[in-house]
Amino acid sequence: MVHIWNDLSEVPADFGPSVVTFGNFDGVHRGHQQVLSQLIRTARLNHARAVAITFDPHPAQVHRPESAPELIMGLEDKLVALGELGLDAVLVMKYSLELASLTPEEFVATVLVDALKASHVVVGHDARFGRGNSGDLATMQELGKKLGFEVLVISEFGSEGFPIHDDAGTDRRCSSTWVREALRAGDVATAAAVLGRPHRMRGEVVHGAARGRDLGFPTANLASTASGYIPADGIYAGWLVDQAGTRWPAAISVGSNPTFDGVSRQVEAHVIDRPEEDVDDFDLYDQTVVVEFVSRLRGMVAYRGPEALVEQMRLDVVQAHDILFAR
Repeated sequence: MVHIWNDLSEVPADFGPSVVTFGNFDGVHRGHQQVLSQLIRTARLNHARAVAITFDPHPAQVHRPESAPELIMGLEDKLVALGELGLDAVLVMKYSLELASLTPEEFVATVLVDALKASHVVVGHDARFGRGNSGDLATMQELGKKLGFEVLVISEFGSEGFPIHDDAGTDRRCSSTWVREALRAGDVATAAAVLGRPHRMRGEVVHGAARGRDLGFPTANLASTASGYIPADGIYAGWLVDQAGTRWPAAISVGSNPTFDGVSRQVEAHVIDRPEEDVDDFDLYDQTVVVEFVSRLRGMVAYRGPEALVEQMRLDVVQAHDILFAR
């Protein structure tokens, strides 16, 4: 089981030696996974602990909140994804101006060496750290010689053999930016290819306008506080995972219900393939659920009335079923 520490003070005094890396890891995409897999292998070979350091909130939310990127996933899902990789521990450091003011040497000495007893530090070629991002790969290598740890340089998945292509048909380095671009366009299939799993949102099921139930398609409406990047408006095939861990096939709607002159964007999932006699007993209110996006069926359209909308929803359900169970 992975240890989760929410403060440097929670790291046991006798912890170590460790192999460490640090980053935001938003999305924990396949590039991140490659780096962390190599970190874990290095830790096992050196009889050390494998540790990832991440930051909450995202540094951009502290330094430039007006232009900070929308996060792909919330902290809870990030920790779940990191834990599934086989790490021994994850240190979540509260990002603040005080932490940002540490010089590169202060950060490395205090966190990596004194607290985590790092024998190896894993970084990318473009690593930046410390006050004003003044530390780089050369800085880390100098500090390694001075403070007694090895520096391993690992490249994330990219143009060298990773079989994912952008819209232009060329290989592209996996990145959180690419995932956001795909989700912004509603291309959840490309997002899933870069992430290595379907994109997901997590939130509490709340009461909505009940229009779906009135039309014969009851939905689980995610609260506005749900975590995870909201993809482009449209209808999607996907899965709803309830609090008990049961995965239900679903047709998912993202948008403002233009047929009924809706204003606010909503994410709502209609569970399909349930026996009619069980529909009224399927109560997810106040549960925290996960919604996974597999494929976009169509964009959001304003229909001339409820009858036309119901007919399209029937078609959506059939198409979602065919996509989900053809896999």
